[in-house]
Amino acid sequence: MNQSTLRYTKTAIILHWLIALGIFVMFALGWYMSELPKDAPKLMSLDLFDLGIYTWQFTEETTARAFYFNLHKSIGVTLFALILFRVFWRITHRPPAMLASLKAWERKLATGAHHLLYLLMVALPVSGIIMATNSKYGIKWFGIDLIQGLDNKDMREIFKEVHEVIGVIILLVIILHIAGALKHQLIDKDETPKRMSLK
Repeated sequence: MNQSTLRYTKTAIILHWLIALGIFVMFALGWYMSELPKDAPKLMSLDLFDLGIYTWQFTEETTARAFYFNLHKSIGVTLFALILFRVFWRITHRPPAMLASLKAWERKLATGAHHLLYLLMVALPVSGIIMATNSKYGIKWFGIDLIQGLDNKDMREIFKEVHEVIGVIILLVIILHIAGALKHQLIDKDETPKRMSLK
């Protein structure tokens, strides 16, 4: 078996790490923005995350909360497009076979976790898009109007709950995924982590 059949394609590897980074950014942004006050004054510029590194200039006055919620939606739509492309890539490109050294339970757990992760990666942004569509604000993608808000408060609240629950589940599955990768790296010391390595 040659080296190329032991590794994922470069496209799959890049998508894996881009989406992983995007998911962590979205979680951090979600936690950050949920703590912002709804009645804050409107601004024409904003120190991004209060880090003193970059000041974001607005074309019209907006609150910090509105800015970060719109940023969350914009990144979320972009991430959803990457996830859909990743699903397409996975369907059209066979992944490398698992190592022969893996036990039967490890194969089943890895397969189940991967399938669940793909399902959750699609379900999380879909629930967010439905939630945002049912708000009065709708969805803008970096300032461009994508979907007008329906202002359906009941539906928005339902999908807000769904979005949060899926978020917790995907976080737990990601922790399991990372734990599995660390097990292969530090305990088994096998070639599994190299299959998704950028090197």
